Amino acid sequence: MTNALVEAIESPEAAEGDFMSLPLPESYRAAVLFRDEQDMFENIPVMDRAPSKSLHVREVPVPEVGPGEALVAVMASSVNYNSVWSSIFAPIPTFTFLERYGRLSPLTKRHDLPYHVIGSDLAGVVLRTGPGVRKWKPGDKVVAHCLSVELESADGHDDTMLDPEQRIWGFETNFGGLAELALVKSNQLMPKPRHLSWEEAAAPGLVNSTAYRQLVSRNGAGMKPGDNVLIWGAGGGLGSYATQLALVGGATPICVVSSPRKAEICRAMGAEAIIDRSAENYRFWKDEHTQDPKEWKRFGKRIRELTGGEDVDIVFEHPGRETFGASVYVTRKGGTIVTCASTSGYTHEYDNRYLWMSLKRIVGSHFANYREAWEANRLIVKGKIHPTLSRTYPLAEVGQAVEDVHRNRHLGKVGVLCLAAAEGKGIEDAELRGKHTGAINRFRAG
Repeated sequence: MTNALVEAIESPEAAEGDFMSLPLPESYRAAVLFRDEQDMFENIPVMDRAPSKSLHVREVPVPEVGPGEALVAVMASSVNYNSVWSSIFAPIPTFTFLERYGRLSPLTKRHDLPYHVIGSDLAGVVLRTGPGVRKWKPGDKVVAHCLSVELESADGHDDTMLDPEQRIWGFETNFGGLAELALVKSNQLMPKPRHLSWEEAAAPGLVNSTAYRQLVSRNGAGMKPGDNVLIWGAGGGLGSYATQLALVGGATPICVVSSPRKAEICRAMGAEAIIDRSAENYRFWKDEHTQDPKEWKRFGKRIRELTGGEDVDIVFEHPGRETFGASVYVTRKGGTIVTCASTSGYTHEYDNRYLWMSLKRIVGSHFANYREAWEANRLIVKGKIHPTLSRTYPLAEVGQAVEDVHRNRHLGKVGVLCLAAAEGKGIEDAELRGKHTGAINRFRAG
C-alpha cells in the first residue's frame, strides 16, 4: 500500500478531493484462506486444528466497487470467533458460502474466488464509493458492522436480519476486514468513535452489536432495569460487552468466568456478582452423554446467594451444549434464555419440563440489524460502552492472533493492525478519552 495513502489518512488537513486524487493500488495485503487447502484439517479434531497453518497473508487484487458499496482503507481490524470457524474450516468451509453468494448475480459473482479474505470488523477511512451512495464520501472515518443484506424480499423490511439473503460480511462474503482494504455495502458504515484509536474502534463492532440485540433489543431479551442477567464468558469478547450493557441499563449482571484474571476484569467493569466456574468446579456433564441435574441445582443455589435469593430473569447464552441444560434450569419462571452461538457444540440438551411448566422462553439471536448496530455504536461514541481490547497483532501475525482466540488464550478482544503502523493512532477527541482512559485500558493489563 502506498505511503501517500497512509499519510493522507493521518493528516488532519486531508479532504475528500485528496482521497479521490490518490490512485488505488492494483493489489493489497490480506488474510486469506485458499480453496485448495480447505481439506487440510480432514480427520483432525476441531480443537487440534491450527489457524496459523491455514491463514496466509498475501497480495490480492483490489475488487471492483459496485452500486451501493464502499472501498475502505482498513487501519485496524479484530478477531471474532467466526474468524476461527473460517480458518479451521468448521463446521463447513466458508467457500460453500461464497459459491452460494456468487450464484445470485453477476455482481456477487466477484465474491466466488479461489481465496477468501476474512474478517468481520474494521476501523478505517472511505476511499471510494459506488453509484447511489450519498451518505458517505471519501475521507470519512468509519467503522463497519458486518450485516450484508440484499433487501429485495419483503421479509427483511421489518427486521433486516430476516432478509432471506442476509449474510455476515467477511464470513459469508469475501473482501473482509482482516486486510489493508475492504469492500462493504454503504449501509454497513457507522461513524468512528473520535476518542478511540484505530485498533480500539475496530474491536467492538460484531460483538457489541450482537450483545445489544441479544440483551437490549425487542428482538432479543428486552432487558429492563432491575433484571438479573446471567452472562456466560463475561470476561471474553462477547460477554464483556453484555456485562457493560447490563450495567449501563440498570440490570444486575451475574458474571460467569473461567479464571481469577477474568473475574478481576468483571470487577473492574463494575460487576459484583461473579462466579469462577473453574474454581467452584462446576461439571454439568457426568460423561459425554449424561448431564448432572445436581450440578444445575448447585449452580442455581450459588446464583441465589449472589442475588439475595432471586433467580435470573435472562440468561445470555453462547457456549451452547456444555451449559444449555443449566441455563434453562436456573432461569426464573417466565424468564428468557437468549442464545447467539454454540462454541462448545451445536446440539443442545435440556430438560423440557423446566421450560414448558415454568413458561420460560428460548430466543434465538443472530448479530444485529443496522438500527441495532447503530445504537450499539452510538453508546461507544458517547463513551457509555468501552472497547475490551487486550492485545494487538500486526497483520503479518494474523494467523497467530486467530489461533490465540481458538485456544482461549485471550481476554476481551484481540486486535489486528492493518494499515496503522503502530497502536494509539487515530485519536481525535482527547478530552472525552481523558474521562475514560482507565475504562479503555483495563483489558490491556491482561
